[in-house]
Amino acid sequence: MNPKTVPQVRSDGCVLGDLMLSYRSLDEARTRLVMRDNWARRWTAAWQINGLEVVWPVRDLGSVPVLSSKPVRGFTWRTKQRHRPGLEFLVSTGRKHGYESLEERAGLLALDFMAVIEVLPQPFALAFEHVDGHAGHIPDFLAVMRDGGHWLLDIRPAGLVGELDAVKFAASREAAAACGWHYSVITGWRPHVLSGLDALSAQRRPMTDQLGCQPALLAAAANGPVEFGELVHATRLPAVGRAHAVHLLWHRRLGFDLGRPLDDSALVWPAGWTESR
Repeated sequence: MNPKTVPQVRSDGCVLGDLMLSYRSLDEARTRLVMRDNWARRWTAAWQINGLEVVWPVRDLGSVPVLSSKPVRGFTWRTKQRHRPGLEFLVSTGRKHGYESLEERAGLLALDFMAVIEVLPQPFALAFEHVDGHAGHIPDFLAVMRDGGHWLLDIRPAGLVGELDAVKFAASREAAAACGWHYSVITGWRPHVLSGLDALSAQRRPMTDQLGCQPALLAAAANGPVEFGELVHATRLPAVGRAHAVHLLWHRRLGFDLGRPLDDSALVWPAGWTESR
């Protein structure tokens, strides 16, 4: 690969943090939190477990039976509402998950590409203290990742993060850190990432390969990067091969640069390929 084609975001090896843009002013907002005298015992998180509200101190969040919980807040639809809620199907979990905005829907798509074990919308209600009193916050998602780690997420365009929002996000970060979870506020995505994931998601469900397209595609890419248009012509029926190539890209058996448009000139390589290979 020459320097102009060095991938910015390798689809076969990226993690969630490689795809998103994060809010960067949480350290400043953290100064407004009251974090003294066993704060992790005083701050609490309320969960819905088996139809009941159960409250844990933040210090004990690691012991919560996360996979047995339900959203603490329901999703509503009504005319003239300013946000757009809905349900998004994830192949990684095999079911639909609720979202409250198109930005949250994009977050679910990215989590599905990460092949998460579980995604919990509106997982708990955090109660915390700050210099002006008490406040509460319900994070947008709690994702259980493939490596067993947990990633707490809020999703908000950067221009819509107000002063109190930032304090709530800072409190959520501290609560997550107290039990060893990751935390991020997603304010956007790197260029081309969403359009690339959207294109790949069209072929994310299981596919029958009666023409043997997938072995042909993997063989054609085995020696290193090949243009997508050339790759699909290595199959018996390129129109069908194109769909299977996209399927292999979604499931990370092939890779390309998510930081560039996926067109016929995009370079595709086998998963885990290195230039010295």
